[in-house]
Amino acid sequence: MAKNMEIAKGEFQAPSVNENLVELMEGEMEGLQLNFDRVKIPSGGGIAFEVPGDNPDEPDMAKEIVGVIVDHHPINACWQNKYEGQNTPPDCSSMDGKSGVGLPGGNCKSCELNHFGTAEDGKGKVCKNMHRVYLLRSGDLFPILFTLPPTSIKSLSDYLKRVITRGLKSCKVITKVTLKKVQNNTGIAYSQAQFSILSVLDAETEEQMDIYSKNIKATTRELQIEYELPVEEKMESDPEYEGEPF
Repeated sequence: MAKNMEIAKGEFQAPSVNENLVELMEGEMEGLQLNFDRVKIPSGGGIAFEVPGDNPDEPDMAKEIVGVIVDHHPINACWQNKYEGQNTPPDCSSMDGKSGVGLPGGNCKSCELNHFGTAEDGKGKVCKNMHRVYLLRSGDLFPILFTLPPTSIKSLSDYLKRVITRGLKSCKVITKVTLKKVQNNTGIAYSQAQFSILSVLDAETEEQMDIYSKNIKATTRELQIEYELPVEEKMESDPEYEGEPF
């Protein structure tokens, strides 16, 4: 057990369905795609998330979101035509940030469209590097989905490193996600996701969430990429982030 970490007894209500989750979803969702509620990171340095509520046209605003990370993984997506509001799938996409499917497809690291200077502005990349984070809130059956832009990926990486150095996994701790207003080198403000550990799950809940995490990945890793670029993706040309692809 990690030092100085409080065990959360009764703080988090895990789903009652665990090992049968995949079987239930396959039976009920045959021929359909399960979509997860998506949390939007605001523009202009806002510090409140847009969270889907009862009315799809009026999202709730939340300054923090608390839950357990049940899955996270890199994704790449490439739209070779300029975005003009259309909701179209990418010309090329990667569900692991390594191998692209479509045009041009192939190895993401060596792809010429995944290097800075290829975007229309001459600074960013045609290929968009993002990271999906699935966070399960207490009492919910399905997680909500964050799509992190490059400007928030380092924050996630630093957080996961802190979790690992405590001998833990992200699905075994309660995570709080907030937003921080940041300015790039040209003075443009944007919102950066911040992650912190609230507490460690108790042994029983920890085991439940470990099983849930393994099962839900059968669905999360197959979720198609649509035009879901976060607002802060436009900050990708910030010199702070120029270098090797994520």
